[in-house]
Amino acid sequence: MKKFGRVSLTLLLVIAGAFVAVWAYSTFFNEPQVIHVKDEQAALKYTGLPAEGEQTLPNLTYAAENSVHAVVHIATQSVRTGEWSSGNPFLDEFFGLRRSEPQVRQGFGSGVILSNDGYIVTNNHVVEDAQNVKVILNDKREFEAKVIGTDPSTDLALLKIDAEDLPFLTYGNSEDLKLGEWVLAVGNPFNLTSTVTAGIVSARARNLGINQDTYSIESFIQTDAAVNPGNSGGALVNQQGKLVGINAAIASRTGSYTGYSFAIPVSIVKKVVADLKEFGEVQRALLGVNIGDVNAELANKLNLERVEGVYVGAVTENGAAKEAGIKAEDVIISVNGEKVKTSAELQEKVSQFRPGDDIKVTVLRDNKEKQFTVTLRNRHGDTQIVRDNTVILGAEFESVDDNVKRELDINSGIVVTSVKNGKLKDIGIKKGFIITAVNKKPIYEVNDFKREIGNARGGIFLEGVYPNGEYAYYVLPAGY
Repeated sequence: MKKFGRVSLTLLLVIAGAFVAVWAYSTFFNEPQVIHVKDEQAALKYTGLPAEGEQTLPNLTYAAENSVHAVVHIATQSVRTGEWSSGNPFLDEFFGLRRSEPQVRQGFGSGVILSNDGYIVTNNHVVEDAQNVKVILNDKREFEAKVIGTDPSTDLALLKIDAEDLPFLTYGNSEDLKLGEWVLAVGNPFNLTSTVTAGIVSARARNLGINQDTYSIESFIQTDAAVNPGNSGGALVNQQGKLVGINAAIASRTGSYTGYSFAIPVSIVKKVVADLKEFGEVQRALLGVNIGDVNAELANKLNLERVEGVYVGAVTENGAAKEAGIKAEDVIISVNGEKVKTSAELQEKVSQFRPGDDIKVTVLRDNKEKQFTVTLRNRHGDTQIVRDNTVILGAEFESVDDNVKRELDINSGIVVTSVKNGKLKDIGIKKGFIITAVNKKPIYEVNDFKREIGNARGGIFLEGVYPNGEYAYYVLPAGY
């Protein structure tokens, strides 16, 4: 019994000790343990950047669905008339020598529907020289298109098809585009219809020097969205599905996309389309200056604080700038209060106006700002709206500048400014040809040309010269 009593006492002491230990631990030691860790990485994060794991790409499905039905496939056909079999037009006419077989050429591109009644914008180089232009909609319907007008200086053209209730794109604001902003290129590369590619805006107001027109305007939006042959004339849209540019060119050594593509900004497109619809040709407003970008050497010479702005190398006699008081060696820094840093930006700003419009131009002269009110003029040196030139035998004409006459050593002539479907195109006359005489009679004005071809009996012999100095002769057969 004594032994049992000692065991029981020991057991009771153990149990009591356990309870005491549990009570003491829960009372004094069972607080939640908090470990303070200094978040070094969080201190290095930039404000506004998403946290890791929260980064998301933009959803471009709405923009794609909103634009793909408003971008069309354009198929063109041009017939190049065979050349005469001898170089002497008199011999050809006298002996009745036959031409070689005409060559039919096919072309393809893209276009953007701008209204529900069928106005479509595309590139000039897509439809240039085409006798037939066919538009294929995304729903496979096909229409013959009429060329309303073209503008080689911006490489744009306006078409019209006879249709109603068409899907169309609305204009966005290309001037609000930011570097790094996502955009979509929509078109028909390699005849693969309704193709959408994505990229970002890589640069703005890019001048490539690829447009050789005398009054060319280049202020491209540069993107890395994949664009290939067939995309020309297609849409560049923002994330809201609005039109911000017309795809026009790629930088490539292979002829296919290699990383850079270029679009005409909608700020230029809107003005060109409006002019072509209203007047049949673009009302180009000219500032009347010879310009260039400011570089470091020029900035140092003029003591400029910044290497930016547009340097005025010379002002045109009787031009808008000179009339307003702008001088050579001025540096243009803004138009209507908006900064211009490059020649391309200045061209883009001025191209949005018409002859007769007033703009505020701010320049730096002797490192001081001066503002001038400039009344823009047309290429003829006045402020009148230029109406569609008289079309004769499918071609348009202008008088020849006196400086050109001196350079080519000619006393007369009218220049062919465009060649559309018609007899002059059929006999091989090209844009730029200067007609100096008809049936040996000098031609000084367009009215002279109209009169001579109207009074002619039988065939008509045309003499002239191209801008490179090459003389050429053409014959319009009797009964043309």
